[in-house]
Amino acid sequence: MSVNLGMPSTPPPAVTSITPRRKSRKIKVGSVEVGGDAPVSVQSMTTTPTTDINATLQQIAELTASGCDIVRVACPSQDDADALPAIARKSQIPVIADIHFQPKYVYAAIDAGCAAVRVNPGNIRKFDDQVKQIARAAKDAGVSIRIGVNAGSLDKRLYDKYGKPTAEALVESAVWEAGLFEEHDFHDFKISVKHNDPVVMMAAYEMLAERGDWPLHLGVTEAGPAFQGTIKSSVAFGALLSKGIGDTIRVSLSAPPVEEVKVGNQILQSLGLKPRKLEIVSCPSCGRAQVDVYTLAEQVTAGLEGMSVPLRVAVMGCVVNGPGEAREADLGVASGNGKGQIFVKGEVIKTVPEAEIVETLIEEAMRIADEMGEPVDGEGAPTVSVG
Repeated sequence: MSVNLGMPSTPPPAVTSITPRRKSRKIKVGSVEVGGDAPVSVQSMTTTPTTDINATLQQIAELTASGCDIVRVACPSQDDADALPAIARKSQIPVIADIHFQPKYVYAAIDAGCAAVRVNPGNIRKFDDQVKQIARAAKDAGVSIRIGVNAGSLDKRLYDKYGKPTAEALVESAVWEAGLFEEHDFHDFKISVKHNDPVVMMAAYEMLAERGDWPLHLGVTEAGPAFQGTIKSSVAFGALLSKGIGDTIRVSLSAPPVEEVKVGNQILQSLGLKPRKLEIVSCPSCGRAQVDVYTLAEQVTAGLEGMSVPLRVAVMGCVVNGPGEAREADLGVASGNGKGQIFVKGEVIKTVPEAEIVETLIEEAMRIADEMGEPVDGEGAPTVSVG
């Protein structure tokens, strides 16, 4: 019996994109469009005391430089509310005021010029009674709203009904509040239904996506320290965004907020929802490796930090996959026997000793970037992919 190992007569179509985006209504958060055909935006939240205006603005500047599109600031007190006008006026990106417990701070944030207000229906006292007034104030000022339902602060009525913050409970809370705003002809809002369990969170967003065309803000709340939170958020966001669900995201990490933005941008780049920047592909090493791949990859990553050109650099350690990966990359090295073959656009341009690999790759990357006319910016470290 013979087996045909040749190419198929009709090659299968290449996978070029994920599921088309869900059709949601479009709103504006200041200058940033959310929903509809707008790009998926990345959000974060300041960790400085809002009353410390200079520190908060400094952190917002750092977030902006890292690729953050929208920033949220906490407003738990009158002193915080008093700081909002200066922060909203001087921030380079739209500011959302995060309001809990006291409806009066919603009005203060609107008057302060914030681009949007996040309200938590689970813990704002008498919130339902003031939706009409809030909707009127927000509409008059051109301010959008986020209905932010959270498993940790679910309305007691729903907690009693479901026994715990289930996906159904989160969705019921969100749909109820959305209906109150829509009764007063206010539609400039997005919704989040956050849970610390990615499985429950994903189920809630999938249910919510079926209930209406609201723009959805994705988040795994209290996701944890950097490593754990990155994994949980990546899994949940990847699953939802690959189904077209999600219009804006926030990665919640117990880490500096700049790290949240880096992870968020990388998730979107990995899914093709944001233009790819610098990507470093490196092998995980094995018994075939004849060079120190770990050190090479770390040094190349450090040397190219901050470069934003759409450049794929392959750092490979043996002759099995090395030449192929290096040839497919814009720039690469296939290493072995203490030497490295340097590839540019699929062609070997030189062979250098192991000690010169890092320097050569960095020089070639800078040369290619210069030819592309792309400046180096501060949008964080390059992507590192391990094969």
